[in-house]
Amino acid sequence: MAEDLYSVLGVSKGADEATIKKTYRKLAKTLHPDRNPGDAKAEARFKTVNHAFDVLSDPKKRGLYDEFGEEGLREGFDAEKVRAYKQWSSQQGGRPGGGRGGGGGGVRLEDLFGGNAPQGGDFGEFIGDIFSRGGRRSRGPTPGADLQASVTIDFASAVRGTMVELHTHGGGEPLKVRIPQGAHEGSRVRIAGQGAPSPNGGPAGDLLLDIHVQPHKFFRREEDDLHLDLPLTIAEAIRGAKVKVPTIEGSVTLKVTPGTQTGETARLRGKGVTRKGHTGDLYVHYQVHVPTKTTPELEALLNALDKLPAEDVRAGIAL
Repeated sequence: MAEDLYSVLGVSKGADEATIKKTYRKLAKTLHPDRNPGDAKAEARFKTVNHAFDVLSDPKKRGLYDEFGEEGLREGFDAEKVRAYKQWSSQQGGRPGGGRGGGGGGVRLEDLFGGNAPQGGDFGEFIGDIFSRGGRRSRGPTPGADLQASVTIDFASAVRGTMVELHTHGGGEPLKVRIPQGAHEGSRVRIAGQGAPSPNGGPAGDLLLDIHVQPHKFFRREEDDLHLDLPLTIAEAIRGAKVKVPTIEGSVTLKVTPGTQTGETARLRGKGVTRKGHTGDLYVHYQVHVPTKTTPELEALLNALDKLPAEDVRAGIAL
């Protein structure tokens, strides 16, 4: 009997996503092959833990596992047909061979499966087909477990897309993986056939590569939009100016209107992140910078400014 995946991670069936992730990271760190070179038991346990996390961290997979067990995770598994069969079986008093008509308004097998309904009560064979994997019976070759790894890339590479090299545990040539344009913190790339080998001659599992993105010193990202705080001198803010603004595709010239204040924003359409055919915008937030040190020349200018008529900048501020 397959080991319960909740027991594999050491969490309860009601564990939330954060608990599952925290527990997995602790186990994976302890069991990682790099920390246990040559330890076959630790490597096997590491693969089992990765498989458990892959299932329980995915709401859809977790739901199928909770309802049907490991069978529900097989390729080609049809949950709706199995649920329908269970409903039909319960209406027959739990006796699948107890008739084909399903009288009294019950569910008819012909309605569920059409011409593929079993003949002569051979329900074991029929249910075996429902649980089949790509046309093979469930007792045939099964795929290897999916493995999980992570890679950290810089902000610009995540936005533009990049190639990374991964060193496999078996040695040999590094594995080159393309990180798609617009990747973000928490993105996942699936690399087919680079997971654990099958225990009985089936295809290898996949490698699930989690993407971590280093924060940028100046740019911030919100969905597909980028945000940039842009310093302006006092003169540029008062008179207006044309200033250079960096973007993903290179610098562009932005016109600053006279009298610009700190906190005002300019929107550059189509200069954000491109992902899945959609491109966001770049929002430039102006920050008027004042000198941090005074000089005799600056004092003279300030004295001259004090003599000019000015609006009350704090008018209307009250509790």
